[in-house]
Amino acid sequence: MNKLYIKEPISGGLILSYKCTSECKHCMYACSPSWKAEWISEKDLERILQQLANRIKRSPFGEISINYGLHFTGGEPFLNFELLIEAVKMAKKLNIPSTFVETNCFWCINDEDIEERFLQLHDSGLNGVLLSVNPFILEHVPFERIEKAFKISKKIFGENVIVYQSFFYKDFKRLGIKNKLSFNEYLQKSPFSLYYMELLPMGRAVYQLSYLYKKFPAKYFFGLSCYEELTREWHIHIDNYCNYIPGYCAGISLGDARNLNSLIQGIELHDKPILNALITDLKNLYEFAVKEFNYKELSDGYISKCHLCVDIRRHIAKQTNEFKELKPKEFYYHL
Repeated sequence: MNKLYIKEPISGGLILSYKCTSECKHCMYACSPSWKAEWISEKDLERILQQLANRIKRSPFGEISINYGLHFTGGEPFLNFELLIEAVKMAKKLNIPSTFVETNCFWCINDEDIEERFLQLHDSGLNGVLLSVNPFILEHVPFERIEKAFKISKKIFGENVIVYQSFFYKDFKRLGIKNKLSFNEYLQKSPFSLYYMELLPMGRAVYQLSYLYKKFPAKYFFGLSCYEELTREWHIHIDNYCNYIPGYCAGISLGDARNLNSLIQGIELHDKPILNALITDLKNLYEFAVKEFNYKELSDGYISKCHLCVDIRRHIAKQTNEFKELKPKEFYYHL
């Protein structure tokens, strides 16, 4: 293939920064406190939102839903509340539908402050809120803060509050948890909770949580490609460096999102051998990494094709800057 043709995005997320207050074991984007506090500029933000404005689709399941509309995320977007407010105002002015912010609730300490911030967002045009609730965030954020966020956000946004995942919110309340709790301690208290965990085997999870999965040799994934993931139109991401990230494929950039109109016309592959390999066969990526970068297969195997992909990409990214599709490079140092 000479070009990769992607579909116009109908939903997605804007990563305002990879900086976060937590370093969750399951994070697909390898966010953490150790990232530099580099935030998207208002100029780039406005340019990107202008190109998304006529493409993002309204949620058919109420005013907001996870895989529709546009969400502001990170990292933790509440680390830069002023920028978050500006992003919401810009999106409102451009009539972008079904907007919501995703937060881990670390900041939800004082009831008056929580209400004031949610009111500001609501009055600036934000449609809703997503509260991240899972055992990995519980290691970093006291559950009582999440409870406060839920109570007050419901007061302001009504039904437009998503608790992801609601199972864990109910389970933490059942257990009477108020403070933080380690993942292993939680599993001891609620061992069957793993059956309800929507855990995608990619990003940091393939290194931190691989013991939860059966593993396979690299050749098990030969014959598979990532074409569908790389070209899908829903739940794409654009980060603070303006990288257009397909789906959940963190660390892969299809190009500069400020030039979205150009990307949709076709992405040149002649200078992107890694991307070219991913859309054809993971075997090609593996053989390329072995031949050109002396990649060694993991002795205990891989839990998913995403594990094989990210491990090869990490190995290459730490040796060279020559591949423009491996961005941001810092991602590979925070897994």
